[in-house]
Amino acid sequence: MTSTTDLLTAGPPPAASKARGRVRSRHPYRSALSTARARTGLVLVGAVVLAGLLAPLLAGHGPTDQSGQSLAALGTPGHPLGTDDLGRDLLSRVLYGIRADLGIIAVAVPLGAALGCLFALVAAAHPVADTVVQRVFDLLLAFPGLILALAVTAILGPGRVPVVLVIALAEIPAFGRLLRGGILVQREREYVTAARVGGSSGRRVLVRHILPNAADPLIVQIAVSLTVAVFIEGAMSFLGVGVRPPEPTLGAVLSQSMPYLAQAPNFAAGPLITVTALVLGLSLIAEALNREIRR
Repeated sequence: MTSTTDLLTAGPPPAASKARGRVRSRHPYRSALSTARARTGLVLVGAVVLAGLLAPLLAGHGPTDQSGQSLAALGTPGHPLGTDDLGRDLLSRVLYGIRADLGIIAVAVPLGAALGCLFALVAAAHPVADTVVQRVFDLLLAFPGLILALAVTAILGPGRVPVVLVIALAEIPAFGRLLRGGILVQREREYVTAARVGGSSGRRVLVRHILPNAADPLIVQIAVSLTVAVFIEGAMSFLGVGVRPPEPTLGAVLSQSMPYLAQAPNFAAGPLITVTALVLGLSLIAEALNREIRR
């Protein structure tokens, strides 16, 4: 009869070692990002990000500079996308709007992810803490995104900080519940039991074994949350409770174009195409990662 010690010290059978070698010969994230779906998403997202980073070089005018040409048509000399109702260059406003949006979501999503994961670790520490954390998640989920945005803006006023705070609060339950569920599942695995029998402390088991295996879905969630953050920021700017004008954001430019759609449809074309490309690219990346992780 094989003892527990023998099971812990014995190496895997040759067939298992070969199979594991084949699985680990290529990192799952690298494999996912090498698919045609993910490459398309990376190209779309990369193009939008690059346009935002190079806004000062690509824009021929400042985003708030006014000219005498109001609602200029597409292809107007000096204004490739035309101008808005105040004579401001639309290409410049879209490029700087990308820059503003990327700056917001680059802070808000990691903040929400960090807080959500922190709540999940607290929940995993003790049953009472788990109950409290679950009620916090339920409370955050009870508020629709726009209601939460209006409440935060009513307290803090419009600006970048309220937008970042709203996005972070909206993402906390998603990351927290995902990591908490992963920890609960991995905690019951045989390799965790073997590590505990082998003398590993609870903290070591959590850090070295449970978290690395429970973190894979979080990578997918980051891509999904970036997509959600684009919509939240756009919705807040569209409603006039986001970043203060005249600073451009994609949602603000789109909101300003609404009264002039029939007269100047090019007014809305830039932000619409940009948001579509960004959301589609992030969705393709998230789907590719999700498919690879679930294999």
